[in-house]
This record gives sequence, C-alpha cells and structure tokens, in this order.
Amino acid sequence: MILIAYRHGLRVSELISLRWTQIDLKYGLFHVNRRKNGTPSTHPLFGPELRALRKIGRDYPDTQYVFITERKGPLTASTFSKIIARAGEQAQLGMPIHPQMLRHSTGFKLANEGKDTRSIQHYLGHKNIQHTVRYTNLAADRFKNFWQD
Repeated sequence: MILIAYRHGLRVSELISLRWTQIDLKYGLFHVNRRKNGTPSTHPLFGPELRALRKIGRDYPDTQYVFITERKGPLTASTFSKIIARAGEQAQLGMPIHPQMLRHSTGFKLANEGKDTRSIQHYLGHKNIQHTVRYTNLAADRFKNFWQD
C-alpha cells in the first residue's frame, strides 16, 4: 500500500478508493483517477508493485477494492494515516510522518532525477503547474549539467 501510494504520488483518498477495475495486471497498467479536480492518467506498474498486487488479488479474490479491512470494506483515511505514522516511528525519523509526505516525496524524487516539470505535473495529476513547481525549486543539482567545460 505504501509502495503504491509513493510510486504513483497518490493522495490518501485516491489510495483508499482504489478498485481492481483500475488495475490491469496483464499489461502492467494503473488507471489513476485523481481527486481534487486532478487530471486522470495511466501509469505503468513495475515488478515489485505487480507482484504485491497479484498476491493481494490471490489472497482476497472477491473484493472490488484493492486495500480492504478485515470486513472486506475499503480502508479509511484514518487507518492509512495510522499505518504511515507507525512506519515513521519504526524508521525513527524523528518527526511525525503523514500520508501527504509520500506524495511530496514522489514529486521531489522525480524533480531531483531531472524529470521535466510538465511530466511531473501530469504524473501527479496537477491541473495547475504552480502546484508542481515547488518540487523543482529545491532540486539541489538542477544546474549541474548546464555547461560542459
């Protein structure tokens, strides 16, 4: 669940409402339905994600939601927040961790890898590029290869 949220820059509401109809395991695709009037997109799924999703599908074959409770209903935002907070405590990060940090981490990771701002905008589903530029402003090595002497 954390891997999917991080790799795809999902908001909590997008993660907990994720349905199997959005996942195509055969072709390795994830149809992302964005909230907050965001732009929907299709993301590729890679090895670790595909293996984890296939295992969930085998373990819980008769559910419409990907991430479920013991009663087979969708997880709540509160439950996911508690999972993230516990993970932060176990990692001894020294500060409280919340789910939105995963989404921000995705944006910063992509920016620091040199992905262009428009691509990051579409990947995260931002309608307005102003919501995306914050990730590129802080990339420490953004000017590194401007000149080759």
